[in-house]
Amino acid sequence: MDKTTRNAIERATQQARKLLDEDFSSQLEGTFDVLRSGVIAPKGGVHLSPRQQFQRDKVVATIQHKRAAGTTPVEAVTDYVRDAAFTTLNRFVALKMLEARQLVQECITKGEQSGGYREFCGMAPGVALLPDAAGYRLYIESLFDEFSTEIKVLFDRRDAASVLWPKRQTFEALLNILNAPDLLEIWGEDETIGWVYQFFNSGEERRKMRDESQAPRNSRELAVRNQFFTPRYVVQFLVDNTLGRLWLEMHGEGGHLSALCEYLVRVGDEPIQPRSRKDPRDLRILDPACGSGHFLLYSFDLLLLIYQEAWSADGPAPIGEATGRSLRDDYPNLTDLCRAVPRLIVEFNLHGVDIDPRCTQIAALALWLRAQRAWKDLGIAAADRPRIQRTHIVVAEPMPGDAVLVDEFAARLDPPLLRDLFKKMVGESRLAGELGTLLRVEDGVAAELLRAREQFVKQRQTTGFLPGMEPEAQPGTLNLSGIDDDLFFHDAEAIIVEALRAFAETASGNSSVKRRLFSGDAAQGIALIDIVRTRFDVVLMNPPFGACSLPAKKEFESSYPRTKNDVYAAFVERGIELLHPRGRLGAITSRTGFFLSSFRKWREEILIPKAPPAVVADLGVGVLDGAMVETAAYCLEAVP
Repeated sequence: MDKTTRNAIERATQQARKLLDEDFSSQLEGTFDVLRSGVIAPKGGVHLSPRQQFQRDKVVATIQHKRAAGTTPVEAVTDYVRDAAFTTLNRFVALKMLEARQLVQECITKGEQSGGYREFCGMAPGVALLPDAAGYRLYIESLFDEFSTEIKVLFDRRDAASVLWPKRQTFEALLNILNAPDLLEIWGEDETIGWVYQFFNSGEERRKMRDESQAPRNSRELAVRNQFFTPRYVVQFLVDNTLGRLWLEMHGEGGHLSALCEYLVRVGDEPIQPRSRKDPRDLRILDPACGSGHFLLYSFDLLLLIYQEAWSADGPAPIGEATGRSLRDDYPNLTDLCRAVPRLIVEFNLHGVDIDPRCTQIAALALWLRAQRAWKDLGIAAADRPRIQRTHIVVAEPMPGDAVLVDEFAARLDPPLLRDLFKKMVGESRLAGELGTLLRVEDGVAAELLRAREQFVKQRQTTGFLPGMEPEAQPGTLNLSGIDDDLFFHDAEAIIVEALRAFAETASGNSSVKRRLFSGDAAQGIALIDIVRTRFDVVLMNPPFGACSLPAKKEFESSYPRTKNDVYAAFVERGIELLHPRGRLGAITSRTGFFLSSFRKWREEILIPKAPPAVVADLGVGVLDGAMVETAAYCLEAVP
């Protein structure tokens, strides 16, 4: 995407954000008595209808939830407005992209004259007569509901960010911005949504943050300061020399994949080091700072071919972990496999984490759209496409900060050990929003489960005492009552997740909103634990660089003593930890780590002994749009 086009997207994004920020702030103050100063009236005014009172309850509960996480009153209100504006903009950008891919009828390109809305009115003539364009809003929201079945994180109207709807004048201005002639060609491009994400925060905002503090003061500043879109050629270089290289070593040069990997580096007559084949469903790729999912999107392209080559390969087929059968056993017909592959890639292969909750919207949407394009290329009608049931895009954020709800939920867990385990998770994840995957949250939870299991085994070996003669419990022992099966220790987290779902659904009104927010945060925390204790074949990253955020400084320096001088070095260290033996890591970072003396331990104690470089491209300055940093792109291979 050229500079002129990117500039047009930046102007449109900033105009749209300003419109929505002003409109939503005005609605909060004028309708709901929620002031920008952070002051919230104890009760809604008598002018509110029952529906508006319900909406106010959701808004207030969400702001209180943000306050419980440690934000100030002003920050909590500002964050809510920003979240609502970003979600609204993303939804309409998504509709434009869906229109361009013919995944939805024309719905916003011509506003109320769009073909889809006219047809909707034809089926329900009274809709067009509703005042103040309420019928058009009903139509748009029905589209949101339809798409929320697969892209829930963006289109779920239960999200409190959905409470506010642009006033008619704002709504029409927003559509005019998105339908501008200079944006006509962008909606068919997969990377458009990524540029909208990058440009939502202006360059002036980033400069102001840096002027006010050398180090990021919180997780949002860390995310905003490091929003740099990775150029396509860098993405290809890193993915070709990690995922592409791995597959080449598994299957040799004969397939189509080696031709697709145009940036794959070969040195003369370098012999290919063969490696054991894997079922493609067992290939796991992680971007630990995924942003809009650019690395994952190109990995998707390669995986489409990888599945076909695996199915067609000669010789014994590896057995997949998920089903205990080979790919051919599960899909005897190539047509059936091709129909399933886009879903398999999203549900099995691709994993992403980011500290910015908005990234989950962007990356999940981008992967879903990429899957739809794959099905379209195969000629599979929308009605015949498999539903994508899950993604592995996770926001790293602290588990719930509301101590009352933590205690209330924990008290419902049974057996009692689950209560201790859940509270352990909450404590261990307190800095997840600042450190993301750098937080070794899995260590404390694993240690707690191991201690409980060892105690359980020991207790089973010392049974048979007469009633009343059992030895007294020693101080510090865990309450294992209600556990009679070793399988409990494998299922503990799944039990907690199911309990969270039930907890969110067994309340009403303001309490329901609080519980749903609480449960959502907790479920994300458990998903983060699952990801960081998984081992990956490929880790790809354009990580943050510079200092870590101030709230996490002590924990960060304690956990990464050899790489604490720059966050990017710690990300590489952590990425290596998350690799399988002979797994590959691809990164674009500052080039300073390869020669400055302050990175000597990174080079000598991390890279050389654990994952020496396999290929390095010294790129220099001007690679990351808007970042004044000299970069290098490189691939490392973990030692066996």
